[in-house]
Amino acid sequence: MKLTTVTNVSLDGVTQGHRRIEAETQAEADAGGAGFERFGWAPPLLDDEASTFIGQAFQRADAFLFGRRTYEIFAGSWGAGMDPANPVAQALNTRPKYVASTSLTDPRWANTTVLSGDVAAAIGELRAEPGGELQVWGSGTLIRWLLHHRMVDRIVLLTYPVVVGQGTRLFPTTGPDIGLELVDLRSTPKGITIQTYRTTGRPRYRTATT
Repeated sequence: MKLTTVTNVSLDGVTQGHRRIEAETQAEADAGGAGFERFGWAPPLLDDEASTFIGQAFQRADAFLFGRRTYEIFAGSWGAGMDPANPVAQALNTRPKYVASTSLTDPRWANTTVLSGDVAAAIGELRAEPGGELQVWGSGTLIRWLLHHRMVDRIVLLTYPVVVGQGTRLFPTTGPDIGLELVDLRSTPKGITIQTYRTTGRPRYRTATT
């Protein structure tokens, strides 16, 4: 399976608080960093075309991989009896889910497997399995870890036309360098650009000439 990350980001790279109008729990607020207050920047810009793309992306997944926080948020919403006819709910509730966590011991969402030992080896085995996509939604900390270990095959970015100006960003200030090949590009009526990249290893750099 191709490990594919799908992330909603602002133009300045912020991923934090894109859906909620406020942090739902103190743990979420603490995890997101003190002082963040610009929740809910994505919904005003989400249009039917972007929503259709998201639904189709979920339907393409053969399995899902989450960090613990995102898993618990999804389990508390999509796993709590939402409309089964919704393509997102249908995919999440019927397909295998894997959680990279050293503390989660009793997942209550059906079809969940906790990866708590050698996570890199376990994810490597999943990538080696036949199939389409092992998708990662949200889970910014996990995505940064996967990028650091060069385990991401495809990166999908839904970039919203807004500068949030604060908050946790997808790519760290210092991190791995990654070469990318653009394989799909589209835009929506409200200005969301959807970019799909294939990772190509380390990028090439211009060398000095004599």
